[in-house]
Order: sequence, then C-alpha cells, then structure tokens
Amino acid sequence: MSTYQEILAQIEALKQQAEEMRQAEIADVIADIRQKITDYNLSAADLGFGAPARAEKPAAGKRGTVKAKYRNPATGTSWSGRGVMPKWLKAELDAGKAKEAFLIADEGAQV
Repeated sequence: MSTYQEILAQIEALKQQAEEMRQAEIADVIADIRQKITDYNLSAADLGFGAPARAEKPAAGKRGTVKAKYRNPATGTSWSGRGVMPKWLKAELDAGKAKEAFLIADEGAQV
C-alpha cells in the first residue's frame, strides 16, 4: 500500500505529464489551424476576432435643442415642455386656463 506522500508525488508527476501532453497537442492544433488559414486565405475578421464596429453615441449632455412647445403671449418667453414648468405657465394653469391655450402653432402644419 502506498503512503500519502507517495500518492502526492504520483499526482504531481501525472500533472506534469498531462501538461507536457497538452502542450504537444496544442502545438499540433496550432499548426493545423495555421495551415487551414493559409489554405482558405482567412483573416482575423473572418474568424470573428476583429473588433466589432461600434455605433457612435452622442456624448452625454450634448443633445440638440428642442423646439419650443408653449409660449407666453404676454412676454414671448417659451418652454419646450421638458424640465421644470416655468412659473408663468404654472400661474396661468392655477388661474384656470388650459395648457393647450399656450401651445405654439406648428408653422409647417397645413390646416
């Protein structure tokens, strides 16, 4: 019967043998792959190794301006409908007026 130390030594020897066999197989596989790449004139992109093209994203905070949607007829100030509602519009709504009354007519729309 083997001792614990002898079994550990056998394990290490087998690990080393397995690694040597693995390296030999890898060398054969690499040689085979290189030959096929040459035979078929393949590129890295053909094999899926090229970096995928990324779509350009707009930089954060660099959005285009938004057309005004509401206008104060008394002062001419406008609001796009985004963000915090301006005080003038809030005051008008509190007075009972409809928000739609302050919509800016679409200049490109046909009536």
